[in-house]
Amino acid sequence: MTAELYYDDAYLREFDASIAAVDKKDGKLRVALDRTAFYPGGGGQPNDTGWLTIDYRRLAVSKVKKEAGRIWHTLDGKKGESIPIRPGQKVHGELDWERRYLLMRTHTAMHILCGVVWRDYGASVTGGDMKPGSGRMDFEFEAMSGDLVAAIESKCNAEIEAARPVSTRTLPREKAFQIPDLIRTKINLLPKQIKEVRTVELKGLDLQADGGTHAGNTSEVGVMRVVDYRSKGAINKRIYVEIGEA
Repeated sequence: MTAELYYDDAYLREFDASIAAVDKKDGKLRVALDRTAFYPGGGGQPNDTGWLTIDYRRLAVSKVKKEAGRIWHTLDGKKGESIPIRPGQKVHGELDWERRYLLMRTHTAMHILCGVVWRDYGASVTGGDMKPGSGRMDFEFEAMSGDLVAAIESKCNAEIEAARPVSTRTLPREKAFQIPDLIRTKINLLPKQIKEVRTVELKGLDLQADGGTHAGNTSEVGVMRVVDYRSKGAINKRIYVEIGEA
């Protein structure tokens, strides 16, 4: 099992670890670590990228994935380069912090959007995705207009300016599901085998199950802009957002 340092401290940029296992996938070398600050992706949030230094060689990490409790880091070495890497070696990890922090701000922005729409319009989420600095979210709306999305944008920016603290905690599944409206998606996507549920709270606005990394305060998000909206079905409407500097 890989210790998930990103849950202990989402602002951790560098860390030391040991290689637990080594293999190749799709022709590329990858290593599993005993601990990592690299988020492996999930819930619409992409995986982190960055670097691992092994025996004084700084190697780019292009992909991170969680498999059976282990978190694997795909290494991008030079073509044809032989990289003697073995279990037990010490490594130093560095996140591409600019990208990670932008993803944290973006993910928190999506929760602000979800919280505002749920609070003021009672619309469930039917889908979503994000990349650094932008994202889209689908809601169960029968109709959508320019005036409506302008109102939603204004309300989201008011929540950013409110500087609401953002906190996380992990609860036993039974206790977590006693929280009203914990699952905002139309379908409960949490597998039954998940015995503990991680929650993210934007104090006074939003509380729901979530497994990603977030900014510590809504004020860190910066300005949110609704850049487009589209109908994706009779009761399925998509909102596209981008975030700017705080």
